[in-house]
Amino acid sequence: MTSILRFAGRAVPALALTCVVAVGVTGCGPDQSGGTAAPASSGAAATTPGTTTPGTTSPGTPAPGAASTAPAGAGATGTGATSTPGTGAGRCATRDLQASVGASQGTAGSTYMALDFKNISGKTCTLYGYPGVSQAGGSPVNQIGHAATESDLVGRALVTLAPGATGNALLRIVDAGNFSSATCEPTTAKYLQIFPPSQTTPIYLAFNSQACAGSSQLLTVSVIRAGVGDAS
Repeated sequence: MTSILRFAGRAVPALALTCVVAVGVTGCGPDQSGGTAAPASSGAAATTPGTTTPGTTSPGTPAPGAASTAPAGAGATGTGATSTPGTGAGRCATRDLQASVGASQGTAGSTYMALDFKNISGKTCTLYGYPGVSQAGGSPVNQIGHAATESDLVGRALVTLAPGATGNALLRIVDAGNFSSATCEPTTAKYLQIFPPSQTTPIYLAFNSQACAGSSQLLTVSVIRAGVGDAS
């Protein structure tokens, strides 16, 4: 199993925050209707049956291949999840996935946490590359600050998820308190806004954290790997 602490040792030291709440929710793809109505916002809403989710803003996904000094993703291969090409399986749509915060560890001024993506559809699908991740809050809900930059310590690999299987990416959040208030413009975020690779409809996770509305960069994310994220 891959240790989050191992990746933390490889990253440039930066600075951390305490994660307060993490609740997995399922997003709806752009071609699926139904579920409970989302609060009014400036964009399309990601919903799951029986769950109300906030409105979305324009995707904050960083450009593919952007370099970063943050650690690479963690995760042990789980049953049904592989890092080899599937047999004609299509990409996992937002509606096919349930996202949740997995193992986490605070170290060297940052919090490292696994973002787990479970295939809740009845078909095999694939994930490739980086998720787009940002903090979000307000009413209507909007992105706060910069989207996560991409770690380049591990290359991309196609992850094939059978029904019920999980892939994960490692998210690093730097402590907002380590930046001056002038550059950070501190504010409280209530969600993580997550765009699965190649998708434009987000998944929202209820997640209280300190964010920077200014120029400070807090987030770094790894490529998606096969398996459930593990800190041991």
